[in-house]
Amino acid sequence: MNVHPTRPLAGVVVLLATLPLRAQYAGEVISYTPGTGVATEFGSGLPYSLTEAALGEPSRVTPGMFGGPVDPFAPPYLREQLLSVGAGGSVTVKFSQPIEDSPSNPFGVDFQVFGGSGFVVTNAFAEDFSYIGTPATDGSLFGAQEGASRIFVSADGVTFYQLDTALARPVDGLFPTDGLGNFGVPVDPAFTELTFAGKSLAEIRALYAGSGGGMGYDLAWARNDNGEAVSLGAISYVRVEVLSGRAEIDGFSAVAAVPEPATWALLATGAGLLALHGRQRKNDRFRP
Repeated sequence: MNVHPTRPLAGVVVLLATLPLRAQYAGEVISYTPGTGVATEFGSGLPYSLTEAALGEPSRVTPGMFGGPVDPFAPPYLREQLLSVGAGGSVTVKFSQPIEDSPSNPFGVDFQVFGGSGFVVTNAFAEDFSYIGTPATDGSLFGAQEGASRIFVSADGVTFYQLDTALARPVDGLFPTDGLGNFGVPVDPAFTELTFAGKSLAEIRALYAGSGGGMGYDLAWARNDNGEAVSLGAISYVRVEVLSGRAEIDGFSAVAAVPEPATWALLATGAGLLALHGRQRKNDRFRP
């Protein structure tokens, strides 16, 4: 008797379509104070103050004649892509769905902030301005925030708690955005600029392990005014304050939920059904 697992396969497809693996992005800017020294557009002199630039999915492609795919060597740079925050400035965004403090997230990271930095390419240009050999970096960054910043989180938009500055790195530095990656997956926060020294784009992507970049933050780092740890089950608001220098922000994302073990078991079952289906089709094809 021939086996045609059509219905189980349909169930697997539905399961895959409904898994909570997609990142959630900031959907509303609650407040924005430009601060001093915001970036301005070359030619027009217009400030990078379009608040919608910080909403939704970070940039995967830079449009225009000189644009192209966004990757760690080619970060977003247009006024429509980046919101600039200067010294003394801030931006507060709200997520439509709460971000949970989940220790089961990769590296314990709960949300990420994406900027406009990129890795410096260290190999020289040819006469036609193409790269000589495969582009590689020494791990240093261009377009990165060179001053100080801090992150605050809130569940209600009224009471905000600062993330421990000893743990929370500044925004708009590591890790440059990769438009081919998943914005809901964090890069290993133990990595430093030196981790990427001598690496090509392919090698950087291997280290990213499917991530779209961005700097990750853990809600467990929240502290009250006395510096004491605060237990926050979930938050909906994130505020970035720039104390010195300047930061460009391309977006905010919640870390995508990781399927429960039972879900992985279902996926394994589905993979088995797919394999069975493939073998059966092969047998049907060659059966006399």
